[in-house]
This record gives sequence, C-alpha cells and structure tokens, in this order.
Amino acid sequence: MNYLSVENISKSYGDKVLFEDISFGINKEQKVAFVAKNGSGKTSILNIIAGLDVPDTGQVVSRKGIQISYLAQNESLDPALSIEETIFSSENKSIEVIAKYNEALNNPENTDAYQIAFELMEQHNAWDFETQYKQILSKLKFNDLDQKVSELSGGQKKRLALATVLINKPDLLILDEPTNHLDLEMIEWLESYFSKEKITLFMVTHDRYFLERVCNEIVELDHGKLYRYKGNYSYYLEKKEERIAVEQITVDKAKNLYNKELDWMRRQPKARTTKSKSRIEDFYEIKEKAHKRRQDHEVQLEINMTRLGSKILELHKVKKSFDNTLILDGFEYVFKRGERIGIIGKNGTGKSSFLNIITQKIPVDGGKVVLGETVKFGYYTQSGIVIKKGQKVIEVIKEFGEYIPLTKGRKITAGQLLERFLFDRKKQYDYVEKLSGGEQKRLYLCAVLIQNPNFLIMDEPTNDLDVVTLNVLENFLLDFPGNLLVVSHDRYFMDKIMDSLFVFRGDGVIENFPGNYSDFRAYEDSKPKESAQPIKKENTRVKATPKGKLSFNENREFGALESDISKLQKKKEQIESQFSKGEISPEKINDASIELQKIISDLDQKEERWFELSMKLEG
Repeated sequence: MNYLSVENISKSYGDKVLFEDISFGINKEQKVAFVAKNGSGKTSILNIIAGLDVPDTGQVVSRKGIQISYLAQNESLDPALSIEETIFSSENKSIEVIAKYNEALNNPENTDAYQIAFELMEQHNAWDFETQYKQILSKLKFNDLDQKVSELSGGQKKRLALATVLINKPDLLILDEPTNHLDLEMIEWLESYFSKEKITLFMVTHDRYFLERVCNEIVELDHGKLYRYKGNYSYYLEKKEERIAVEQITVDKAKNLYNKELDWMRRQPKARTTKSKSRIEDFYEIKEKAHKRRQDHEVQLEINMTRLGSKILELHKVKKSFDNTLILDGFEYVFKRGERIGIIGKNGTGKSSFLNIITQKIPVDGGKVVLGETVKFGYYTQSGIVIKKGQKVIEVIKEFGEYIPLTKGRKITAGQLLERFLFDRKKQYDYVEKLSGGEQKRLYLCAVLIQNPNFLIMDEPTNDLDVVTLNVLENFLLDFPGNLLVVSHDRYFMDKIMDSLFVFRGDGVIENFPGNYSDFRAYEDSKPKESAQPIKKENTRVKATPKGKLSFNENREFGALESDISKLQKKKEQIESQFSKGEISPEKINDASIELQKIISDLDQKEERWFELSMKLEG
C-alpha cells in the first residue's frame, strides 16, 4: 500500500540547484533511509515531504487519512508545559479517546455515551496508553515527568520530541538524524524498537549500524540523480560499488573507498551473533584481537607529525565534581604512545568535561594533569567553527595551516586536504556562511587536522556528517600515527577506529576496557547477571556456572537448529554471491532481494534460539 509519492520535485536557492525532477514512493511498513552528501538537500526534501516547505516544481501526494509525524533537527516544544503535559498536548488518537472516556465517567446518566466511549477504549487499546508512554519516556531517561520543558537541555528537548512522535504511533514517521543526542544505550533501544515495530519510516541518519539493522531500503541522491537499493547498508555498499564500476565516471580512489568499506562490513560480526561470540573469559583475548585489527590496517597516508616523547599525558588522582555530580574520583592514567581510546557512557556522566580537563579548559578539584613537552593537541569540540562573514572556505583552512607534512618530503596542501574531505576546487571558494550545517562540520574537521597535531581529541566528530565523509574521516584516522581520544555515540565509528575504551559508569567510576565497542557489548553480555560488577583489572575472569541440562524436546530442537542454520547460511552466501557476480537478471533483482531479507530474518531468529539453548546447556 502506497503511503506517499514524491513526483518530479525540484528545489533551488538562488543560483544553487539542490535537486531536480526527483521522484520516489514510500509504501506501508517500508523502512527507508535517505543518503546524500552534506549540502545536497536532504533536510529540504524532508521538509517538503512533511509539508513544511514547497518544491519549486512537482508535488508530494500522500494517501488520504494517513497520519504523518516529523522529527526535525530543531524541535518546537512549548517551554511552559511539563514533560507529561507535552505528551498529552500532542495529536494522539488514544489521548482523545481517553478524554472522551473520562467525560463519560463524569456523566454516568448518559449510558449511551459511556458505551461508545468504552468501545473506543477497547478499539484503540487505550487502557495501556499510560504504561506505554511511561515506558518510552523511561527508556529515553525521563524520570521526572513534572519537569518543565524550559528546564531541559537541547539534547533532552530532542529526546522529548522523539518520545512524542513514538508515542503518537503515526502511519509514517519522518526522522532527521534520530540518534543525535542519544547515548549508546538509548540508540540500541531505539534500534531494537524500530526493528520489531511494524512502522513505516523515512529517515536521514549517519548511523551505519542503524542503517544495517533497521532499514530495508536505501534511497541515495548522488550528483542530482536518485538511486534505490532494496536492502540494508551492506547491500547498498555492494551495489554502489558495482554502479560506480559500470558508470566509470569516478577515479579509482573513490571506487576503492566503497570497496574498503564493504570489505570492513563483511568482516564484522552481525548483531545477531554478538551474544554467540560473547562468551569471552578474559580481557587478554579481547586485547589480542584489538591489536590484530590495528596491525591488519595498511597505512596509505604516512603523516610526518612531531614525534611524541616518552612522557605524553598523565593523570594523577584527578578529582572533579559539578554541584552534586561526581565526574572523576581519584582517576589515574598514564597515556602511552599511539593509543586510540574511545569514551562511552550515558549522557551526564562527564565525558565532554573529561576532555576539557585534559586540555585544561576547566580546572580540577584535586590531583594533577601532567602534559608532555612534545604533545600538540588538536581539539575538535561540539561547538564547531566560528563563521566570519565574507570568509571563503580555503581562507578558513589557511588561517590554521598551509599543509600537512608527509614522509619523504611530500605534503598535503590545504586545498588537497579540502578535496580529500569532498570540497572540490569550486567549493573551496564559496563563502562559509553559505555552507550547510554538515559542510561546516566537515570544514571544522579540516581546520583541526591541517594543524598537524600528534594528539587528536574529538568530541562527537561524527554528528551531522554524511556517510561518505565519515568514511573519509575514518580512513584518515586509521592512517593517523599519533594518539586519539574520542567521545562518540557512533558504534560503527568506534568499532573501526578504537583499540580500547574508557567506560564512564557515573558517580566518578571509569573503567578501562581493552577492545572496541562491539567487544565491550559482547563482554558485558557474557557476564552472569549476578556478577555484573564494574571491571577493575584487565585479568578479570567470568566464573563458569554449573552445567545445565536440556529436556528431550529441547535437545531435539537444538540439533535441528544447527542443521537449519547451516542450510540458511549456505543459501544466504549463494544469493549474495549471485548478487556480487551480477548473475541475477534485472527483472529478478527485487524478488532475490526480498528472499535474501527473509533468509536473514529467519537466520536471526534461529541463531537467537540456538544461543538461548546453548546458554541453558552451559549454565
């Protein structure tokens, strides 16, 4: 069933043409991601679909009677309302039904009105509405429902806007970067929620695990043309690479970028196997894998930075609190040369404050921070770049540096760095104020990198960047020989770049984990619930539980599952091979894609059940 059709729309701003004659449709229960470079008009298309803007040509036609909700980048909430009042002020059929039911209760003599109201409560399952909306608010960390919107931070307002659209359960949900301002726990909950719910989605997101695990179609706007890929992120990468090879309109370097990304994706464990691989007994196994990942990378960009000395950065018994919130409680760490550490934790645990302490932007309450003489920080903050009116892109970069030195006397000039980060020669002479928000973030990255630091500190560098730019940034950071310290909620980015983690648990507790984010999640899942205390030492071991037993029927099911999983995996590999070799005719691609998705779904379910039985057998 078609919910919405976009028919030949175009949009320009002055002499800048964003897109022309764009057409596509959104059908019931499709989960579509819209992918394009920053500045291509992604947000403009979302605004047009949501009815907040009009196209220069063409039209958007929606099915009569469907409810469309839009989660924009900038939320519009009434500051005078409380969190709970905000929920009840939204357009929600259940709220209307509950109001009519309460009205009928207050007029018991009108039995007909009560009967109608009661039947509507049954029809809309409104009895459970309070439980449902409180569960969603709880998952998004709203516990005081009487708190006023005016008292919320920008990130909390974005989360409340998200909660409101989820609670309203529209027919079509349009989302602009839904994972921004969410911590990792919230992102994983939202990912699971969207995966399970029969909901129709059209969204812009840079979160590639989200694209991989939630979306069943990707629509890409590339150089003004629209391309559709009926599959998830891995499928998109594969087909994108094939399309580039066929068109032969780009250089080998660009083609290689997608080839690298696809190769990395294929080597990653899928979400469904995380628990299977999570029976890890000690940190040394994780640490070995982390180092192997680093050794496997072949450096292509040999940056000739100032060499780090023996003393880099030391934190000795550092303490820090804000009002009643404890951030650091005697934290100690001595950084070693070449370490790549990611910082994760719930919102409000002090991750950004920790970076400001290290860079001496804010003072400590106790202890000391010792910085080595050879250290040159490059600090990418969430505040972004200060725009000067009338300044051109290339002029911004040259304020910070003319080039990055490479080995053997080579160098990357400011212009070449901008080209690497997708600013072509023409774009380099555009005025900065004309850039989109994502393009400004990309420019800020270049401004930090051109200074040739040997210790990069980055606070949410992936926010508002498109997928292509993220890939360019990751390749640059993989080649970067210095120290990296990064706060990010982008799980894919953390998996690809980081070797170890600082896990901020709250109340001043910080743990050092020797692996990337997926390793950490696997380790956390492997711990028996009764022994889920904070990790203190790298040789911490999970104690084995007594062997369990399976019933006769469970034993039989366990054996059948192993056979079924093997057959499904072979069938999946066979179809994927046919896709990669181009053996499927164009008229059969759609059917093959649907079949592949069904196999993947069946495989998910059977592997999850296999894991449940295997854990019962072991514990």
